[in-house]
Amino acid sequence: MDLTTKYLGFELKNPLVVSPSPQCESLDNVKRMEDAGAAAVVLHSLFEEQIAHLSHELNANLQQGEESFAEALSYFPDAGEYRMGPDTYIEYVRQVKAAVGVPVIGSLNGVSKGGWLDFAKQIEEAGADALELNVYFIPTNPDMDGRTVENLYIDLVRDVKAAISIPVAVKVGPYFSAFANMAKKLDEAGADALVLFNRFYQPDLNLETLEVKADLMLSSPGELRPRLRWVAILCSLIKADMAITGGVHTAEDVLKCMMAGAKVAMMTSALLKNGIGHLGTVRDAMAQWMEKHEYDSVRQMQGSLSQGKCAEPAAFERANYLKILKHYTPSL
Repeated sequence: MDLTTKYLGFELKNPLVVSPSPQCESLDNVKRMEDAGAAAVVLHSLFEEQIAHLSHELNANLQQGEESFAEALSYFPDAGEYRMGPDTYIEYVRQVKAAVGVPVIGSLNGVSKGGWLDFAKQIEEAGADALELNVYFIPTNPDMDGRTVENLYIDLVRDVKAAISIPVAVKVGPYFSAFANMAKKLDEAGADALVLFNRFYQPDLNLETLEVKADLMLSSPGELRPRLRWVAILCSLIKADMAITGGVHTAEDVLKCMMAGAKVAMMTSALLKNGIGHLGTVRDAMAQWMEKHEYDSVRQMQGSLSQGKCAEPAAFERANYLKILKHYTPSL
């Protein structure tokens, strides 16, 4: 059974890629991921705030904020709370690359250019095979319009691509007024892959302490649907590879990702819940399903259920919307 796929220019042994999580902070874990069947690993992220802590500009900003909004400073972790500083992260990339044979993808998380370009170069020099830009930005300023937000993303991608020679994947959220157009602009800016979608973690409110409660909820398979929808729409419209992250838990989820048009399916929550060995379980179940349904390869199924296979994609989208509403039967 041929499980191979191609992502970011790399021939991968299967479409299972580990996305960033605390598990990726251990070299032993990354080795176990490779042994369990991971075809590539995206390391945990180096955050913009970690880079900014190194600059005098941030210190000035913090001192300015202290005069009026001191309580706002408590929203950010202290520099010492990050498990790895920027220099340690670069060295870790070098160690992982020397220890495993699968592609190693570095990750930068933030939104402004800041020190990103310099650290993107350092991650490349440390031996990373590719870089994933995890763009996490919520525009809360009412004076910031949609075009300004879009240009922020596009300029960042274009500048990083100009600074390094390794492939660049861009991980984004779905909250754009015209996501298909935004995907096209990111593609034109040089993104080698789009990773759909970033999960925006929502804080809760603690009514007893009257504080913001920052807790993390792992993904569920129900989150997969919007990702399948957009990959199915975009895979035949842009050149960049498509990757799905968020809601990928089972072999069936991975197979759906492939049929929608993704080149890889990324897993984090499933591994946190079930352990790293879950990768092998998913890989074996994929092969069994493909044999039962007479598929010879993953590439044979990629995009087979995408909208590119439909003569009128817009009509297809509208028809599915009507069909879902028409066939819903409420429980009595």
